[in-house]
Amino acid sequence: MGELSELVLHFSRGLVARKAAEQGGVISGDNPVTYNASDPFRLWVVQLGALPLDILSFSSLFTTERTVIILAMTQALALVFGRLRQPRVISEVIAGIFLGPSVMGRIPHFKDRIFPDAGNPGLTLTSTIGLIVFLFLVGLEIDTKAIKRHLVAASAISIAGLVVPLGLGAALGVAIYKEFINPDVNYGYFLLFTAVAVGITAFPVLCRILTELKLLETTVGSVTLAAGVGNDVVGWILLALTVALVNAASGLTALYVLLASVGYIIFLLYPVRWAYRWLARWTGSLERGAPTTGMMTLTLVLVFASAFFTDIIGIHAIFGGFVAGLIIPHENGYAISLVEKLEDLVSIVFLPLYFTLSGLKTNLGLMNTGKTWGYTFLICVVAFFAKFVPCFAAAMATGFNWRESGAVGSLMSCKGLVELIVLNIGLQANILDTRSFSMFVVHAVILTFLTTPFTLLFYPEKYRTRDKPKPDHSVEGGVVSHHSSQDETKTRFALVLDRIEQLPAAMTIAHLLQPGGSSSPTARVSSDRSERSFEKPTVTSSSFQISINALRLIELTNRGSAVLKSKVAESLASTDPIISVFRTFGYLNNLLISAALSVVSQDEFPAAVSKHAAETESQMVIVPWSRGSTEVDDESDTRALNPFDGIFHRNTATRDPTSSVVYSEFIRNVFSTSSSNVALFVDRGISTPHSGSGTQRLFLPFIGGPDDRLALSFLVQLARNPSVQATVVRIILTEDLSRNNTNMDKKDLVDTSSPIPIVLQTIAAGDTVYASQDTHTRLASETADNLAWERYASIFPSHDAETAAALSRISFTTLQTSTPLRAIIEYTTKIPQAESARDTIVVAGRSRRMAVEAHAAELQKVITEAGASISSSVPKTLGDVGAALVASNTRASLLVLQATGNAL
Repeated sequence: MGELSELVLHFSRGLVARKAAEQGGVISGDNPVTYNASDPFRLWVVQLGALPLDILSFSSLFTTERTVIILAMTQALALVFGRLRQPRVISEVIAGIFLGPSVMGRIPHFKDRIFPDAGNPGLTLTSTIGLIVFLFLVGLEIDTKAIKRHLVAASAISIAGLVVPLGLGAALGVAIYKEFINPDVNYGYFLLFTAVAVGITAFPVLCRILTELKLLETTVGSVTLAAGVGNDVVGWILLALTVALVNAASGLTALYVLLASVGYIIFLLYPVRWAYRWLARWTGSLERGAPTTGMMTLTLVLVFASAFFTDIIGIHAIFGGFVAGLIIPHENGYAISLVEKLEDLVSIVFLPLYFTLSGLKTNLGLMNTGKTWGYTFLICVVAFFAKFVPCFAAAMATGFNWRESGAVGSLMSCKGLVELIVLNIGLQANILDTRSFSMFVVHAVILTFLTTPFTLLFYPEKYRTRDKPKPDHSVEGGVVSHHSSQDETKTRFALVLDRIEQLPAAMTIAHLLQPGGSSSPTARVSSDRSERSFEKPTVTSSSFQISINALRLIELTNRGSAVLKSKVAESLASTDPIISVFRTFGYLNNLLISAALSVVSQDEFPAAVSKHAAETESQMVIVPWSRGSTEVDDESDTRALNPFDGIFHRNTATRDPTSSVVYSEFIRNVFSTSSSNVALFVDRGISTPHSGSGTQRLFLPFIGGPDDRLALSFLVQLARNPSVQATVVRIILTEDLSRNNTNMDKKDLVDTSSPIPIVLQTIAAGDTVYASQDTHTRLASETADNLAWERYASIFPSHDAETAAALSRISFTTLQTSTPLRAIIEYTTKIPQAESARDTIVVAGRSRRMAVEAHAAELQKVITEAGASISSSVPKTLGDVGAALVASNTRASLLVLQATGNAL
């Protein structure tokens, strides 16, 4: 009978034997960590990490040291090793070793109380079930299309990475058998096992490393992934052969087991696969891209039935789960949706349990001799070079250079999770003892840890080549000129879209960008590896044509679904609902739209935006920021909602993840790293009914500096839209407040110790500042301010017809005041009296670098008078003017601009 079947029977007997227990529980002095065969749940929860450790009695609850186990330790180590760009499996394995006899097992009574031998069957059963589901997800991730795209190179690398390691692994097994293995263990079986252990590549960990290092879009990543698929499948077949031979009583029995396995795999891959696909289509699951409840039930039954069959015929149950994953269709994101429904429970709960059990079986204390550590080092060297050298040579022979070949060899030497599964099977089959098992576990951890640094050493980003040519982001047919960043007319924009809540703001600002002329509707879509044209535009009647290159950002996490999305980014770019909606909006509004999709980690969002802007030669990056989903507890509160509500002391419950703490850090990083002009559009979510006039009101307070000059020229460009009416007020400071503020240097502009009332300190992103100002740069900037103002505020016959028409819709005025922020707030509040508050957008320069004046002192007074306590991130994100408008609850949206770093 198979191992899984025995565990189920053992666990069932314990449940049947249950009897009624005293109901007082811990109140009656019951110890929750004492194993009770009739009620093992409490100890299971303690082992999982929901209760403190070392609770020997209820009375000692507050005196004993409280330590978190399994889950908490895994999460803590994942944070540490994640900073080193290591896969999660490293932290899980080390956490298991730490909880085992090597470290915490040396604490008196720790193992007896927390991990008693009698309580391990339930834990083992849980982890085995989780492992079956995980191997199902691993099989689901395998894409045979990757092999077809790079058949020659992938086949050569895969064969070389199997034949040589298998031979050297068997040779290594000869020495290890003589020194450490009991002679009762079959010599041939042990050699076969060590050959498989050295020859196998951890495909799941390989996928995550390739995704984390952004190598999936490179030729190296594509070929390595394809080679890893072939290597992984053959490795599992060899491991199944090993298990069948070990479990069989005779060679004839092993032959029957293998024949039954082959027959079952053929049965699963063809008739069952066809039937499953037909049912998925019949239920509409493939069409929707998500399984129905019935299909989800069928899938789970299929997984466990497959595992049950492979278990009872003498092969480990995990093989059944793996093969079941191979039959799942990948069309229309169906596989991704299926993974999303299962992955969190498996990766957060079940897998850490499995690794803890592996750690309990690992005893580094037995590795107490120089010979043992010498052989451990030998295993590491042989296992690494047995993979690296032949894969390196095969890559060189198929046309890769030495850097690319070194990366391929390093990646193929990855071990990780699959290696540990192999080792556990060897331990359960008594092929390995505890000491040799510990030696191989150490080697697996070391090689997995070295994979990332060796890959980066051989193949840094500057040497990488894409698997496909870079997408052409140019727009065919339209008259799109390449202005420099300081020209008054911006025609090429990069628009950031990372979630559906940003679409209203994105549509609003995109509509304003459209001038009065007409164009043929056009939409283009691309991933970061390909692009599809939908319709060729015609030349427009306007003197310039606006093009918007949208960037759809999807967060890359440790989840398998994120890895799958990264692998199929090309198809996602065509089917993503956010891109589809925005593309349709562009088509209906005569905008030239191209769209790219990038799957990167949250920390790399700003770098992805900067890279996209550079590749598309965009003159301005637009970041929309909608207020998202904010619920006001006080129904009588009619104040405007905005993305910063989550960090104000207000009666709001912000549920949207774009609330300020995280998203403002992203925005400030975009401001500080972008080489293009940046515009942040803050949609305040005004809910006042529209007046029906169709007029969009804009207001610009012009104080001076490069950001304000950019705001002025951009407002003039927006005014070319006939529906726009704008007001520009030049603020001139009088002596009262300016003397106290003009002496503030660059440090004062970004100092988080400002006396502004702060209720939430964040890990501040790098702020954007110019070099220290001197008299020459200040005078030059003031001269540029005067020229810009005179150019637009005065009537020049040199203006073209479109600019003249735009200026006719703008009123210019000058205001002298000692309190500019209060004057701006007061002026803004008067605008809604003439037009709907919904139609007001305040355009302002961010002025976080080389502002004419610093307004920190006045901003402090404005915040105090408004009774608002805000985070230091608000003025750092929006600038002083924007922060004052938000703090005073002004009913207007904000368009905050920052000029490029080379602006004067």
